[in-house]
Amino acid sequence: QSISVSADENMDVTNPSNSCYDTIVLGAGIQGAFTAYHLAKNKRRTLLIEQFILPHSRGSSHGQTRITRMGYQEDYYTRMMKDCFTLWAQLESEAKVKIYSQTGLLLFGKNDDKQLGKIQRTMKHSGNPPEILTHDDFTRKFPNVSLQPGEVAFMDKVAGVLYANQALLTVQKLFQDMGGVIRDREKVIDIQPGNLVTVKTASGAYKAKSLVITAGPWTNSVLNQIALQLPLKTLRINVCYWKEKVAGTYGLSHNFPCFIGSDVCNTGHDIYGLPSNEYPGLMKICYHSGEESDPEKRDIIGRG
Repeated sequence: QSISVSADENMDVTNPSNSCYDTIVLGAGIQGAFTAYHLAKNKRRTLLIEQFILPHSRGSSHGQTRITRMGYQEDYYTRMMKDCFTLWAQLESEAKVKIYSQTGLLLFGKNDDKQLGKIQRTMKHSGNPPEILTHDDFTRKFPNVSLQPGEVAFMDKVAGVLYANQALLTVQKLFQDMGGVIRDREKVIDIQPGNLVTVKTASGAYKAKSLVITAGPWTNSVLNQIALQLPLKTLRINVCYWKEKVAGTYGLSHNFPCFIGSDVCNTGHDIYGLPSNEYPGLMKICYHSGEESDPEKRDIIGRG
């Protein structure tokens, strides 16, 4: 557990629980860590609280890789992603670490797939139009993959692989370097609203002018402290690794892209994958759905 503080008249460097912060952020995943980082960057005295020891493999921010992309059905996400790619580049420059590899994203599905049609339209409106692939284009680019009759395919050329663990550790460290305080292994047991918000954990009580909750699957458990609930659903999604027949064929070194297959086999759900990179010869391919799950019981085997 690491604590870093800046010299300030409202902060007690010997006991963070005696300090008054501008903001307390609950949850040190990528959303919470980035929120705390930008608050600290804007000279806000910030405390970041995490219920588990850091780093950990709970929640949804762990793991080596994630797909990051420009193409979404919702135009507001596509507009937001312009800023996101800029911020990732700034973070890489600031920390001198590699966080993102631009591999492109292959999207495919039936010609009349509504989701793919919406993604194409939002990308065109954003000024980053998709690269439409004919069957000949597809075969030339991806000779080991078959595009079926009646299917359409296109590329999101800006998309790529985000190194998730590296990004999270980097932003947490930069937050601390700017004087931010991280308290891990502290589960919130009470929140008292007021002119100053009081957050109580088993280790102490902390006060701040404002509170940000970025607790992921535990959001409603935290909100229950102030008699609020949101219509959130937590899904347990299995992550699978498939062995390449010929090692490297679908690898980052062979410029194979990330991919999303829309409504595969008429299931109503997508299958997504990333080029082999995390483990030699193994490609991450996952079903983009899962069973509703209690985050406290994530390791219990589901039905079926």
